[in-house]
Amino acid sequence: MFIEPHLGGRQSTNKGWIEVICGCMFSGKTEELIRRLNRALIARQRVEIFKPVVDSRYHKENIVSHNENYIRSTPVNFPGDILLMAGECDVVGIDEAQFFDVTIIDVCNQLANQGKRVIVAGLDMDFEGKPFGPMPYLLAVAEFVTKIHAICAQTGELASFSYRLTENDEQVLLGEKSQYEARSRSAFVDGMKNRKK
Repeated sequence: MFIEPHLGGRQSTNKGWIEVICGCMFSGKTEELIRRLNRALIARQRVEIFKPVVDSRYHKENIVSHNENYIRSTPVNFPGDILLMAGECDVVGIDEAQFFDVTIIDVCNQLANQGKRVIVAGLDMDFEGKPFGPMPYLLAVAEFVTKIHAICAQTGELASFSYRLTENDEQVLLGEKSQYEARSRSAFVDGMKNRKK
């Protein structure tokens, strides 16, 4: 369970840090990001929220969870845009970080070094079970890491893998339940063996 760092008020003397929320698809990463950001808003902190332009599955601007909870965000093309738009905020939220290039790592470090609380959510592994984009580096530099699990669509056990149901081999394929399902390790391994036959 994640113990939230002291939120303080707008006049908080906290130094900056990075929190990463990771896991497979359908695990509730975005739901947890929205929860933390809403708590920061309740604490009257200044919050700015960003997501990659490429992720427009549910809404062009808002961050939307699979449960249809949402929060306002600003879509950006490049991580450097976040530095320009974060301004004087106290908290920066970033969703779907795996879709950004590696410059997101420097951006998050710079924001934290400026004294901001940076909360990042993203897939830690791609559909082949390999580390996804900049996520392993963000996990390495973060002060707080929360790995969330889904429920395996095949076995009902805890799931930490995103299994692609279609034959597309592109690393980035935006999709939902028609293209992906959460799987346990054993169900994922079995599925990948059958896929290669």
